[in-house]
Amino acid sequence: MRTTKTRPRQAHAVPDGADGTGPGPAPALLVLLCSVAAAAAAVAQPLVLGHTLDLLLRGGDAGHWPALSAALLVGEVLLDSLTALFTGRCNAGWTASIRSRAFTGLLRGVPDRARPYSPGDVGTRLTLNAADAGGAPAARAALAASLVTPAGALVALAFVDLWVAACVLAGLPALALVLRAFARDTGASVAAYQRVQAQIASRLLEAMEGAATIAAAGTVARERRRVLAPLAELGALGGRMWALHGRALARSGVLVPLLVLAATAVGGVRLASGSLSVGGLLAACRYAQLAAGVGGAATLLGAVVRGRGARERTLALERLPALAYGPCGLPPDGPGDLELRGVRVLRDGREVLRVDGVRVPGGRTTAVVGRSGAGKSVLAAVAGRLIDPDEGHVLLDGVRLDRLTREALRTEVAFAFERPVLGEGTVAEAVAAGPRRVSPEQVRQAVRAAGAEAFVRRLPRGHDTPLPSAPLSGGEHQRLGLARAFAHAGRLLVMDDATSSLDTATEYEVDRALRRSVRPGTRLVVAHRPSVAARADQVVWLEDGRVRAVGPHRELWQEARYRALFGAGGDGGHGGPVPHREHGPLPEGARP
Repeated sequence: MRTTKTRPRQAHAVPDGADGTGPGPAPALLVLLCSVAAAAAAVAQPLVLGHTLDLLLRGGDAGHWPALSAALLVGEVLLDSLTALFTGRCNAGWTASIRSRAFTGLLRGVPDRARPYSPGDVGTRLTLNAADAGGAPAARAALAASLVTPAGALVALAFVDLWVAACVLAGLPALALVLRAFARDTGASVAAYQRVQAQIASRLLEAMEGAATIAAAGTVARERRRVLAPLAELGALGGRMWALHGRALARSGVLVPLLVLAATAVGGVRLASGSLSVGGLLAACRYAQLAAGVGGAATLLGAVVRGRGARERTLALERLPALAYGPCGLPPDGPGDLELRGVRVLRDGREVLRVDGVRVPGGRTTAVVGRSGAGKSVLAAVAGRLIDPDEGHVLLDGVRLDRLTREALRTEVAFAFERPVLGEGTVAEAVAAGPRRVSPEQVRQAVRAAGAEAFVRRLPRGHDTPLPSAPLSGGEHQRLGLARAFAHAGRLLVMDDATSSLDTATEYEVDRALRRSVRPGTRLVVAHRPSVAARADQVVWLEDGRVRAVGPHRELWQEARYRALFGAGGDGGHGGPVPHREHGPLPEGARP
């Protein structure tokens, strides 16, 4: 059979703000305008002040010039205040936008493609990196405006005295070289620093999740050393970044006074020769300082470099490949027949699943069993199209899953997981959340079917209890996840180890309610217990990513290797071969 390779659609990122999801250029433009206006006021001040001084020294009427000098000074202060205000708003807006877009890309992306990013790494990208990236637009605007001041000062200085301007101009290339070296060296240090930050965050989150295990094993000291092991590298990288910044400031701190001193000396000679007035000398000295101020752009340049590196890290989440949906729907009243044809899934070039010609009959329950790493969860993800196979197709009632619309796929294919994410709403809101509109009565029915009604009633506000206020055990948390899956069950329900935290009696009650109270449909169940496999209509036995056998549990139980999956010995286990019934539980004492 010819197979076709299907790939997730690549989510192409558009320029920031171009798609209407970001603040756009307006906030940064306001920062730029205010900064440029403040720079213009700063450039105009020496000329006006120098002319005012000349008028006063001649003993004439200074007229409106002193008032104009004061107005320029006040205007510069006000414009600097507005720049700070708009910078804060710009940073906040862009940080929120970048964080939201990265988070959306993460949630919409194919789960397998997000696997390389650990939770700690993702948290670092969404917090620290998003904040650095959000500050970049305002920093770029301020950096552009900071270059207006030296350029304007140089032009004004040429107007005051060409010789002094030439002296200042001769020293500017040295300052430019300092900034160029700073930007080049800082870029590499910033990338490494952000990488180690994410590494420490990942290790810390792992330690927090396993805190009970660490305490019980008495490995607190070892775990502390493991989490903090990259701290030495982080400190070295941070020290290098500060050293680069300090070196740039030090070099510019030496060059700028030398440049101003040279300009003052040339201006003094021109004053002695009568070619320059006292006011002109004052203006020339001030303009020399402003023109040499290009060396002070190191701080802004560092922020731009950090923001650029951080943006690359957030874009990695934003550009995660997303599934593409088709235009098709499912035939009405289909039984939920599921078929896998020539399915092949690769990870890092290694084949983790190969399934061909496996059919899950509509309206029946199929258990998927196998040792750890056999490909059970991969099969479940492919069957419900959380991921696309690298080769082959999955069909539901004769329609390829990759040709279904998003609405058709998600309303007809429901999932229940071992560790469901319920959010922070109320119990009722958690169960009702999904692609279908679920009534309060349907929520209550789903809670009963999942065996959760008893403990939900004991909560302070019953179904209206906020989840953060509900002290749920692992099994109770899992039952609410089952309730949500039951409330939104369509023609296919995929249960990926979704009853692992339930005791045998509760699991039996849930199975019975699933058959009687939940919308009839096809069930694909990843199973680790023989009781689950025994109640299924058929079993798909995976071994090393391939289908070893398909058949009823009672027939497969005759094989010793199959019994070994569940820890049963070669003699058939404690109760011998397990009787099989198409519907309902096994007879008392018949479970292996």
